[in-house]
Amino acid sequence: MKITLPYGKEGSLTAEISDSIQTSFLEANDVAIGNSDDVIDKAMANPCDSVTLTRFLSDARDMLIIVNDATRPTPTRTVMDAIWGDIRDKNIPVNFIIATGAHRGPTEEEYIQIFGSYHEEIKDNIIVHDAKKDEDMVFLGKSSNGTQMHVNKAGVNAHKIIIIGSVEPHYFAGYTGGRKSFLPGIAGYKTIEQNHKLALLPQASALALEGNPVHEDMIDALKTVEKEIFAIMTVLDKNHKIYAVTAGNIHASFAAAIDRANEVFAVPIKKKADIVVSVVKFPADIDLYQAQKGIDNGKLALKEDGILILVAKCRCGIGGKAFADLLGSCDTPKEVLETIDKGYKLGYHKAAKMAEIGLWAQMWGVTDIEPDTLEKLFIRPFGSLQEALDKAIEKKGDKAEILFLMDGSLTVPMLK
Repeated sequence: MKITLPYGKEGSLTAEISDSIQTSFLEANDVAIGNSDDVIDKAMANPCDSVTLTRFLSDARDMLIIVNDATRPTPTRTVMDAIWGDIRDKNIPVNFIIATGAHRGPTEEEYIQIFGSYHEEIKDNIIVHDAKKDEDMVFLGKSSNGTQMHVNKAGVNAHKIIIIGSVEPHYFAGYTGGRKSFLPGIAGYKTIEQNHKLALLPQASALALEGNPVHEDMIDALKTVEKEIFAIMTVLDKNHKIYAVTAGNIHASFAAAIDRANEVFAVPIKKKADIVVSVVKFPADIDLYQAQKGIDNGKLALKEDGILILVAKCRCGIGGKAFADLLGSCDTPKEVLETIDKGYKLGYHKAAKMAEIGLWAQMWGVTDIEPDTLEKLFIRPFGSLQEALDKAIEKKGDKAEILFLMDGSLTVPMLK
């Protein structure tokens, strides 16, 4: 059997395995895709718990549009096709802010990835959020958990705000979208750090909102943002085409999008596998910090003492310094968790999730990261997909079951 897996923006990796090996492929669910313009227009005409965008814009003195960075597949420019004409006609000041959270700012190529042809027109009005620039932050108050809500002053000074986002499963916030545009999107570094520390708790997991301390803290902290907001949430299919769109109130549109996201990304499995190959597609393969989501989702389909093979280009290397430094400074996953118990830094939640898996399974990787670097992070490096599969089958035996998780950063296996 010949296996071909996506790798990077347009590349692929291939390997061959014996037909006698029990192999399955897990993809996001197939859903019916309509005309994207019609889907967006219908959502805009029927906003959730909100006036229409036209009414929302009618008395706007100025506007801030919050968009995702290049680590998300959000179809920002497609949504702009539907709304930009109305906004431009208002002849009011309009700024954009890229909700990087604690990520780096975009490259020139990534600006085009986000905005497409609109970039040339709006480039002088784009703000790149930098969570570490304290002078750009305004303190709005605390959540009931004590998270101090420092938010970019662009969000505080704007008269009205439009959010363009996407909703898909997230390994500790439950789902992306909605409230995440503010926290972590345009929040200060200390705010993000305080919130993400809650990811260490077991209730912080994919598809979980009720009782999820990260989500509940985000919702609570958002109460300090007293702004008129019109949110546009997209849900994509496995090919990153628009499946559904919801719009209107930030909470109502987010809630409505969750059901549609589950229709795509919550995928049932009958049993777990000895070997799980988790493929992280572009753009989530930007670095290991982002691609780790594929490890966390892949573990849900993996047997105890199994082998999880991450296939992700990691175009920009490791990504997060704090989590890599912590993993690299410890000899065992147990030591990582013990170190985190002594004091938390932003990024340690990522190290904790990886260390927890390292206690009961093996993590292997086919990436562009230097082998010596990857090995220090408790991930055994392989130079090719073929080599990794051959070695995994050798270790687990020719009766081993292999599951290929074809979009590991988004698809959540659910044991039924």
